[in-house]
Amino acid sequence: MSAVDFKYCPAKTFDSDAGKVIGRSVESHCRIVGEVAKELIKRSPAQYLFPSGSAFTAATHDVGKVSPTFYNKIMHACSGKLLPNVNFELERSWNGHAGVSQLTARQLGAPEYIPEILGQHHGFSPAVAGLRANDENFGGKAWQAEREKLVAALQEALNETWPQVESIAQARLLAGLTSVSDWIGSGNHFEDPQVPWEDRVPVAVDDAGFVPVSYRSGLSFEDVFDFSPRQAQSSLIEQVSSPGVYVLEAPMGLGKTEASLYAAYRMLEQGQASGIYFALPTQLTSNKIFERFTDFLEKILAPDCGHRSLLLHANAWLFEKDMGEEGRPGGAWFNQSKRGLLAPFAVGTIDQALMAVMNVKHGFVRAFGLAGKVVILDEVHTYDAYTGTLLDALVELLRQLGCTVIILSATLNQERRQNLLNRPSEARGYPLITASPSNRDNEIFEISIPIEENKQFDIALQSDENLAVEQALLRAEQGQQILWIENTVKEAQQRFLEIAARAAEIGVACGLLHSRFTVDDRQRIEEKWVNLYGKAGWDQRRLQGRILVGTQVLEQSLDIDADFMVTRFAPTDMLLQRLGRLWRHEDTPRCAKAKPEAWLLAPDLAKAVESPQQYFGASAYVYSPYVLCRSLEVWQCKNNINLPEDIRDVIELTYEERKEQGSMARWLSELDHGNCYAKGRNALRQLARIGLAEGGNTLPESKAQTRYSETDSHEVLMLRGLFRNSERALLTLLDGSQVELPLQRNRLEKQEWRQRTATLMRQIVNVPPGDKPKSLPVDTLKRFGLQHCFYLGNPDWQEKDESVLHVALVGDSDQLRGIENTQIHDKHTLEYRDDLGYRVIKNQEL
Repeated sequence: MSAVDFKYCPAKTFDSDAGKVIGRSVESHCRIVGEVAKELIKRSPAQYLFPSGSAFTAATHDVGKVSPTFYNKIMHACSGKLLPNVNFELERSWNGHAGVSQLTARQLGAPEYIPEILGQHHGFSPAVAGLRANDENFGGKAWQAEREKLVAALQEALNETWPQVESIAQARLLAGLTSVSDWIGSGNHFEDPQVPWEDRVPVAVDDAGFVPVSYRSGLSFEDVFDFSPRQAQSSLIEQVSSPGVYVLEAPMGLGKTEASLYAAYRMLEQGQASGIYFALPTQLTSNKIFERFTDFLEKILAPDCGHRSLLLHANAWLFEKDMGEEGRPGGAWFNQSKRGLLAPFAVGTIDQALMAVMNVKHGFVRAFGLAGKVVILDEVHTYDAYTGTLLDALVELLRQLGCTVIILSATLNQERRQNLLNRPSEARGYPLITASPSNRDNEIFEISIPIEENKQFDIALQSDENLAVEQALLRAEQGQQILWIENTVKEAQQRFLEIAARAAEIGVACGLLHSRFTVDDRQRIEEKWVNLYGKAGWDQRRLQGRILVGTQVLEQSLDIDADFMVTRFAPTDMLLQRLGRLWRHEDTPRCAKAKPEAWLLAPDLAKAVESPQQYFGASAYVYSPYVLCRSLEVWQCKNNINLPEDIRDVIELTYEERKEQGSMARWLSELDHGNCYAKGRNALRQLARIGLAEGGNTLPESKAQTRYSETDSHEVLMLRGLFRNSERALLTLLDGSQVELPLQRNRLEKQEWRQRTATLMRQIVNVPPGDKPKSLPVDTLKRFGLQHCFYLGNPDWQEKDESVLHVALVGDSDQLRGIENTQIHDKHTLEYRDDLGYRVIKNQEL
């Protein structure tokens, strides 16, 4: 087959006034991407991590577009002259041009990792096993010769050749650079092929948000936080003097967040870090931390910092930054939870960071975004074997990427600390700082901190839930602020319904907080109740008694302070976290009858050991029955606990290994090996290792589990109404306001699409797989223009890349229905209320 000269091979189409026409050539686009990569490296404080030749690698990502199938694909789109006997639909069988780029690099003898980096630049591994660059489907030897000429031309233009990549970590960094450079190089600055591009590269990189950040220098801890550091805070700050891994184990309320942020400021000020990613256990805990984080940025950023106004507004990155093709509304990387990893400063979930080590679509972009930063992992505790394995791998990757990793925990056990550090650790002091600087080989430094003060809490194990309800209402009527924590959303919703009506009769306020609200509702509830239970609510505290019901989201990262707590029994580390929300501050105004006390709703130990599922109920499906029984054994004879003095002992007593007999031996065996309902930790560790990034098929993000459980992984767009005509769709939101979506993308400017998409994203609820509405065909969603705002998958791939968006309409009775009154769920009735959230009702319960 004769070939088209590479110089005349198109890479893009361009929407002109005359319609769709041929856009930039492959050579032009590749050169743009190479220069964007050079600019990104030049601006990175961690540029030492990129091997010489990194920009050339990025430039060669699209050499596979010099192929007969891709040529015809572009010509078909522009109604141009097609090459005879070439079916461009065949590209789907090898996942498009990226696979041809991979095969070309392999044919040219590119160094290890380079071919795969080119093949994965759209986020996944193409299906090219057993194929060769000279195969007839790719144009045979004639087209391969043109691809090789293009590689030579790019080598000359960039004055680089392919690098020697030293490790998997460096390969992931380079793969992320390649993809991000391609996104920026595909943005609006470079769309018109008639416009010279050379001078637009710095502007495009600016517009993507990669602007140098400047800081105020010489700030003390008191300058930043308006109070003097405690000894544990000062010790951590002293230890964090270079990239490495640092663990701060200290009690709830000690100020671990401030200590880690000031240590991060010192690293930024000294030019040893490029930004901060603050990783939280759940999305629900992020709003209040974000407020504290932005207050911190306000103090440390220089007055003339070009990023200042952008960084200090929660949605500014989402609205303003142009990340090119993938980052537009409806693109795979528009979602703020993903884009935040590329911002210099972000608060997000640990799940987004964990995907940096997983073989998941665009996992390596996350690795690129985290490289060289201070990564703060907040509230790390004894995760299950699956998440723990991923977390250990993440910490090791971050160490190799020049990061400063600060791990905060109130409740680590010694074994988990060793695994996270990948170093032996023997200290049993508490509070404790463990430092492992990357420049000190395998050395670690363990610093015990004297306990400043102890608090004693009265503990009562209670099996009579009705008595607990009466006690909560009685104490709230006295004016106390009560916290009631359940282990599942369903139980929290039921408890709220049970208490709220009775509370209203006696003048007691009642609220509910969990993960299954829309962003708007969740933020409204969190703002109200976290303020009421925090320092901001001190002046209102004595006006009324209150009961706040919630789930595990109340145990993490929230500065709330209750007078009395009722909690469903949970593993020891979770119970300690929950106790950290009780009598948190000495000077909090309280009802005179209040005393620091918690009731633990727990079964009899002997009965629980014999039948944990029966006696622990739903909690035995959330947590390991073995760990629940071990925890109950530790707590059953406690009438009180001293914190932090007792923390180390109760944690180690719960988790230290021992031989078991009888029923406990069975539950330990199930913990290790699983049963017919759940996988054991041995299998979970193996599954996690399979999910790591070193090989195999790339998972779509929606199927990449960072926690092996019924995670809230499916997005549901909640609306009141959805209508369309031939030109537009009209979406009615839960508050009655409306958003208009033109069915043609060109009817709105990019900024308008960003604004409307951001509004709709606030109407999303995340739910587990079993609770999601029935899936809709992509074409149905496209009829309402939703592809312009939400990523629905790529039709060019053999399989759908991600599960499509789910849509639910809320009726007047709060029941959910599907679009055009279709059935919403095969088995259950679904509801949504702004005070209850997303609710699943088994039909026999009606």
